[in-house]
Amino acid sequence: MSSPRRPDDVEAVHRLNQARARIESEVAKVIVGQKVVVEQVLTCLLAHGHALLIGVPGLAKTMLVNTLARVLDLSFNRVQFTPDLMPSDITGTEIIEEDAATRRRGFRFVQGPVFANVVLADEINRTPPKTQAALLQAMQEYQVTVAGRTYPLPSPFFVLATQNPIELEGTYPLPEAQLDRFMFSVFVDYPSPAEEMEIVKCTTSAYAPDLARVLSATEIADLQALVRRVPVADEVIAYAVRLVGATRPTNDESPKFVRDWVSWGAGPRASQYLILGAKTRAMLDGRYTPALDDVRAVARPVLRHRIVTNFAAEAENVKPDAIVRKLAAEL
Repeated sequence: MSSPRRPDDVEAVHRLNQARARIESEVAKVIVGQKVVVEQVLTCLLAHGHALLIGVPGLAKTMLVNTLARVLDLSFNRVQFTPDLMPSDITGTEIIEEDAATRRRGFRFVQGPVFANVVLADEINRTPPKTQAALLQAMQEYQVTVAGRTYPLPSPFFVLATQNPIELEGTYPLPEAQLDRFMFSVFVDYPSPAEEMEIVKCTTSAYAPDLARVLSATEIADLQALVRRVPVADEVIAYAVRLVGATRPTNDESPKFVRDWVSWGAGPRASQYLILGAKTRAMLDGRYTPALDDVRAVARPVLRHRIVTNFAAEAENVKPDAIVRKLAAEL
C-alpha cells in the first residue's frame, strides 16, 4: 500500500525535477549525446537499483559513470574484471599487522573497491563465476562478509556493470540469477555523425570542463526513500503485472508470438522494477505519481535481459528487445 502524500514530498519532487535539468547539463559538458542512457542510469540510481550497460568499446561508458558520480558528489571506484581476478580483489581482505608499541600481531580488514557509492564493474563477463558471485551479496544486501565478519557498504550504493557484446571467446556469461539482480539493462549505441564530430573536437583539444555538484549523497539517499513513498494507482500496478505475466509462455493469456519465441519469461522482480522505474521516471518529470506510459517507457530496460528466447526465435533472428517492444505496443 502506498503512503499518503505529504507536502514536503511534493516539494522534493519539484526540486528533483529542477535538479534533473542541471544534472543533464553538467553531464553534457563531458558526454555528447546518449541522453536516453543518462536518463536510464539516473533513474536506476534513484530507484536504488543496479544497471548493466551493453555496448562496444570506445563509447565512453566508463567516462559517463565517472562523470555522473562527480556531478552527484559520490565516491567512485572502477574494477577491471579479468580472468585472474579473485573475490577478495573486489570485497577486500584481512592482513596481519603488528602493533609498533606492543609488538602484538592482529588482523586488519583492508576494504576493497566495492566500498564506494558507485562501483563500475568493467567487462564483468570476463571474470569467472566465483568472482562474479562476490558482487551478489553486495548488490542484494548492501554489505559484504569477509572471514566471518559483515561490513556495511556506503549509502547510497550503486553497481554499474559493462559487457562487450562483440567478444565472446574467453568470457563467462552472467547466470540468469545474477542478471536478475540488475534493475536495468541499458544499450549504449554509436553516436550520430554530428555527435561524433563534437566528440572528436572536444577530446582532441585542451578542453577541460569544470563540473558543478548538483546533489549530495545524503540528498540521493533521501530521494531513494522518497521513491518508496510515491503512491501508485492499482491500475498501473495491474498493468505492470499483466505485462510481465505476458512474457511467460506458460501463461494462457500470453500472445502467440510469446509462446512461439520464448522459453522463459520474467519473474516477479521485473514487476517490482517496472513500478520503481515508473515512479522514478514520474518524479524526474516533476509528477508525483506514475502513469501507464511510465511503465511502458521502462519496460525494455527492465525486461530485455529477463526473457530467454528459444531456437525458433534465434532462427528468425528475433531478439528479446523486439519481443518487449511488441508486447508494450499490444497491451
